[in-house]
Amino acid sequence: MEFDVPVEVKVWADLACFTRPEMKVERVTYPVMTPSAARGVLEAIFWKPEFAWRVREIGVLKPIRYTSFMRNEVNSRASERAARSWAGSDGGFFASDDRAQRNTLALYDVAYVIRADVVPHVAEPGAEAKYRDQFRRRVARGQCFAQPYLGCREFTASFEAPDGTEQPLALDMDLGRMLLDLDYEPGKGGNATPRFFPAKIEGGVLRVPRTAEAA
Repeated sequence: MEFDVPVEVKVWADLACFTRPEMKVERVTYPVMTPSAARGVLEAIFWKPEFAWRVREIGVLKPIRYTSFMRNEVNSRASERAARSWAGSDGGFFASDDRAQRNTLALYDVAYVIRADVVPHVAEPGAEAKYRDQFRRRVARGQCFAQPYLGCREFTASFEAPDGTEQPLALDMDLGRMLLDLDYEPGKGGNATPRFFPAKIEGGVLRVPRTAEAA
């Protein structure tokens, strides 16, 4: 299926952390925004159940710079089973009893241009153009369903339509395997199969394939 000109949005933030999945304890970021994080930004601005976003490419506008800091995090994940047990015992969750300090290697002073396609779930004449126009109007007005963030919810991001002067960095970098998406299948209890792709920044742009290899 061929797509027309993709939508574009510029996003920037003081901090970002696109955590590498192979790091089990400490948070260590990829050098650049991941496709799943880019899709999260798009969905925060405009989402409908009738279509999905497919990220084409991510342009890196600022030099890749790192910062490291410690954060207090809880060890346990929230779950419905835990919440039900708290309700049944008239108890609750106390973060101070489940807290640990972990190091975070994040990016700072970042900016990207995301280019993506609207992919309707059901073929409908003119659907792509309709949703693209709605997205562009929302970006122009600064509207979003939720505040976009870059990797972690506390790293909120600003966004606007590119003005045409944005230029990707003169940068080439082999990033190795990068997470593309998580495939959820019915009957697997919410477990997902991660899919990766060989990621490269070429001329300051990370180009995203349509398919990827399973883990």
